[in-house]
Amino acid sequence: MTAAYVTATIVAVVANGYAATMDAVRPAWLLDNMARLDIPRSRLPLLGGLKAAGAAGLLVGLALPAVGVAAGAGLVLFFLGAVATVLRSGWYGHLPYPAAFLAIATAAFALRLASL
Repeated sequence: MTAAYVTATIVAVVANGYAATMDAVRPAWLLDNMARLDIPRSRLPLLGGLKAAGAAGLLVGLALPAVGVAAGAGLVLFFLGAVATVLRSGWYGHLPYPAAFLAIATAAFALRLASL
């Protein structure tokens, strides 16, 4: 297990934990963003749950590699969907946000695979 993998995983856990918490808290800026992206508010529990599960899976993956691989792959797919949603909406100024989460998830996933 490399320091780069552990660092990337901890960053991904914190980032996705924060994002899941915001989905649960539902601040006005988040609801405004969802409306602009045409995502129904009823999806927030699912979206937050997926982020929380991904964060937990990455954390467990520090000890159980297969869980880390699955969680990393799931988060990469999740944030590819988020990037696609932003592109579909035409709100290109918002693209750096899901792209940053995608980059973090990809780093954790790739480094988990490399550490096997």
